[in-house]
Amino acid sequence: MARSKAYAVAASGQWTDEEEGRRRLPAGEAHAWEPGRNETVCGLSLSRSQLVRFPHVPWTDAIPESGGAADRVRRLCPRCASVAGRAGAGAGPAWRRVNPRP
Repeated sequence: MARSKAYAVAASGQWTDEEEGRRRLPAGEAHAWEPGRNETVCGLSLSRSQLVRFPHVPWTDAIPESGGAADRVRRLCPRCASVAGRAGAGAGPAWRRVNPRP
């Protein structure tokens, strides 16, 4: 059984939410990032791409539909979203084959 990975967020910008006690949150383009690695899930180098790390923000909170920390996230990386999932790490495919052919 495969172990689900916990992805954090790396983004092109940041902002500070005054209502939540001056918490740093992602802004701009968000990428999925595995803490402890120096690159995003899609293969971008964090330092060369000048991405800011957010180890305290899970990937599921950066998805605009979640309403979490995604207030100023303008775009999700499509390659990261395909690997990390748009609905979380344990999400399966949106479709299911009901009656397969023999």
